Amino acid sequence: MANLAAIFANKGWYYDPHVVRAVGHPDSLQRQYQTKHITGVDPKWYDHIQEGMRRVVNEPGGTARRARIDSITVCGKTGTAENPHGQDHAVFICFAPMENPKIAMAVYVENSGFGGTWAAPIASLLMEQYLTDTITRPKVVEEMLKADLIAKEATYVKKVKPNRKRR
Repeated sequence: MANLAAIFANKGWYYDPHVVRAVGHPDSLQRQYQTKHITGVDPKWYDHIQEGMRRVVNEPGGTARRARIDSITVCGKTGTAENPHGQDHAVFICFAPMENPKIAMAVYVENSGFGGTWAAPIASLLMEQYLTDTITRPKVVEEMLKADLIAKEATYVKKVKPNRKRR
C-alpha cells in the first residue's frame, strides 16, 4: 500500500520497497533498488487522484482532517479493514508534500476503528518529523502515546455474520 501511495505521488512510477542502514551515503542503497518501475498509466490521470487525496486531508468533510500539517500539503486516503475477531483496523495511505513528494507511506493500526481516527494522525506525525525534523503538535503526540488500543481488544464482542442463502 505504501508503494501505491508512491505511485500516486510520482504520477505512475515507483521503486521497490527496501530498508537502508543510513540515509545520504552513496553506498547505502543497493543497485537493485535504484530501478524505476513505470506503471504504464498515463500521468494525466494522477492529477485527479492527487486532487482527491488532497481533499481528503485538507477540505471540510474530509475523512483525514487529523493528518493536516501546517505549511505542508498532505495527500491521503483513509480506510477501514474489516476484522472478524474484534474492532476493525484503521488504514491510511499518504504522501507529502503534494507539490514535490518526498515521502509516501501506509499506516495500519490494528483493532482501532476508522483510518482517520488513528492511522491518519500517526502518519502525519511521521511525515512531519521526516520532512521538517520536528513535531509542532505535542498534543497529538500525547494523544497517540496515551491511547491503549491493545487493552480495548479484550472487551470487544466478536462479530457474528449472518449466514447468506445461496441461490
